[in-house]
Amino acid sequence: MLAGAIAWFAGRPDFSAPIWAAGTAVILASLLTEIAISLGKREFGLDLIAALAMGGALLLGEYLTGSIVALMFTGGQALEDFAQRRAQRELTALIDRAPRAAVRYVDGLMEEVPVGVLTPGNRILVRAGEVVPVDGIVKDGAALVDESTLTGEALPVRRRSGEPVLSGTTNAGDGFDMVASATAADSTYAAIARLVEKAKAAKAPMVRLADRYALLFLAATLLLAGAAWASSGDAVRALAVLVVATPCPLILAVPVAIISGVSRCASKGVLVKGGGALERMAHVTTVVLDKTGTITDGRARLIEIKCRSDLDPLEVLRLAASLDQGSHHVIARALVAAARERGLKLSQPSGASEMAGAGVFGSVDGQKVAVGGWEFICTRIEETPFSREVSEWITRDGSLAVLVAKDKLMAGAFLLADEVRPEIGSVLRQLREAAARRIVLATGDRADVAESLASFLSIDAVAAELKPEEKTRLVEDEKKAAPVMMVGDGINDAPALAAADLGVAMGARGAAASSEAADVVILVDRLDRLVGAMRIARRSHRIALQSVFVGMGLSSAGMIAAALGYLAPVEGALLQEAIDVVAILNALRALGGPLPGWRRTARLSNAELLQLEEEHRALLDVLDEIRHTTERIQYLSELEVRAELAVLEDLLRQRLLPHERQDDEELYPKLRKHGSAPDALAGMSRTHMEIRRQVHNLASLRRALGQHGPSPQQRYEIQRLLHGLEAITRLHFAQEQEIYRLLEDD
Repeated sequence: MLAGAIAWFAGRPDFSAPIWAAGTAVILASLLTEIAISLGKREFGLDLIAALAMGGALLLGEYLTGSIVALMFTGGQALEDFAQRRAQRELTALIDRAPRAAVRYVDGLMEEVPVGVLTPGNRILVRAGEVVPVDGIVKDGAALVDESTLTGEALPVRRRSGEPVLSGTTNAGDGFDMVASATAADSTYAAIARLVEKAKAAKAPMVRLADRYALLFLAATLLLAGAAWASSGDAVRALAVLVVATPCPLILAVPVAIISGVSRCASKGVLVKGGGALERMAHVTTVVLDKTGTITDGRARLIEIKCRSDLDPLEVLRLAASLDQGSHHVIARALVAAARERGLKLSQPSGASEMAGAGVFGSVDGQKVAVGGWEFICTRIEETPFSREVSEWITRDGSLAVLVAKDKLMAGAFLLADEVRPEIGSVLRQLREAAARRIVLATGDRADVAESLASFLSIDAVAAELKPEEKTRLVEDEKKAAPVMMVGDGINDAPALAAADLGVAMGARGAAASSEAADVVILVDRLDRLVGAMRIARRSHRIALQSVFVGMGLSSAGMIAAALGYLAPVEGALLQEAIDVVAILNALRALGGPLPGWRRTARLSNAELLQLEEEHRALLDVLDEIRHTTERIQYLSELEVRAELAVLEDLLRQRLLPHERQDDEELYPKLRKHGSAPDALAGMSRTHMEIRRQVHNLASLRRALGQHGPSPQQRYEIQRLLHGLEAITRLHFAQEQEIYRLLEDD
């Protein structure tokens, strides 16, 4: 088009006409080929109008007109192709995670071979951190296996000699030997990969927004063009109608709005694989959520400490974490992380020795320490009333216990669990607000764990202990009633993600299989980003529709003017250009957020959010000390109670109360000043008052102690007050964190 324009302005129309004609002819030939292929598939779209306009321009010698139409058409296609390539280039393939080689024993020697040559009966070494290549049986020892990607169980599972292990799981402990029971092609991981491909093939293709209005608009266009030609006897009038009718607002404005939405999602850490996925996201009304790594964090975290009354719980944690520093066990890493969160200074252990999947023993600061499970620890300690108490305390569903022995006596125990994400409450509420009428929890985990979650979450239905094919059937059943969005992160979720109308993968720590099968990948470990993406999708879809109706309305007016002879084909093409500009400028609004209302809404930058969350983490040791003091009160002597309460009160006044006061005097006023409500944080300030009141009551109780210490009734009152103080403070921190995330600046 540019070359023809240069020739025309140079006074050589004899050059410009064939240049424009050649360019139009190339695009027309390509378009006719695409239309023929589409008609063979019984697919039908507005591309036919563009083809008629270009063909008519060539036949009637309106070469500039044809070139303009060709430019608009190819521009829209280029935008769509660009979005598709950009969305997919970040992804990893399903095959990337599948192990390609394995270590096999041959005549007592080890050799690395391709997994494809493994046969049942082969003895294989699975090294630490490796993915199990084929299904098999543990041989001569024990294995610690992370099965979360297959079963949804967040905590590692210990498999003893003779027990099965599945391909696609990860060795979370030391290396172990196994005997293959199947080939790679017949193993669990390969079966899941086949399920993914089958589900993808069965998914119905998405009808583009631009094609939904094709039949009606094409019929109206051809009728009006035919009427103009018949009434005037001038074929140029029909061409003018076709040129003005060329659906550039659909061909250009819709991709611009949709791609703008895809771009905004990417800026929030949500990768949408093309405009089709964004359009489907705007229409889903049923949400199926996996548990591990989606509703829950997917990692074991320290939730409670029980300690001997004569020991400091944080010191016991420090000793255990110091010893665990050299272990690759996921639970050992969780203890080390918990100690560092509390600011504990770890020591270098000596003489450390680890029994795979069982525990570690060694020396820390000259003290003999052992850390591990009950079976590992009970053989290394003397039985005491405290050890018997601990053996009962650790029997809780949904958690894993780690015990610590010091100098052959039980020192304490830790409970670890896969905690619910802090943002899940607000995410579920916002999903409802974003038009999700039904929310289903689907997990491969145990039924009691799933029911426990559902008991306090706003979920409509629960399905537990599901195999990958059963998850897929669940999604298919839900699709019969409404469009379904499936959210998951493990290999076992991949078939269901592929089968859903819209599959969403938690890609920050999830399996490559789920990212490959999904239509949307959340690249940051934040489920609340999904709600933001859904809002962007709905807004982009609304803007695209506005562009369609405004653009096509203007085009319809232009078509009538062209049919009456007021517009020549070139004038119609220029008018269409102006209509395109209007439609595209409107579509570009999808790049930004909604315009603010007459009142500004308080926002926190990401840096401010991280700082506030870090302040809460820094106070974890204070909350732990409240709990530990509560437990120790019943064992301490009368004089020790007074000293213990004095230490706790000083800690609360020096650490906790200044934090709450700073929130009330600095943070909350800042948020109120720009907030959309007069005092939306009044409830939080009221909780600060209650925390201060409880600390004051603790001081009053301490001063009221008799000369010889607390009476039994006073001990009870102190414990009751401390239990309440801990509960209200932990709940308050959780509420603040949820509010802060809601206020995070887009």
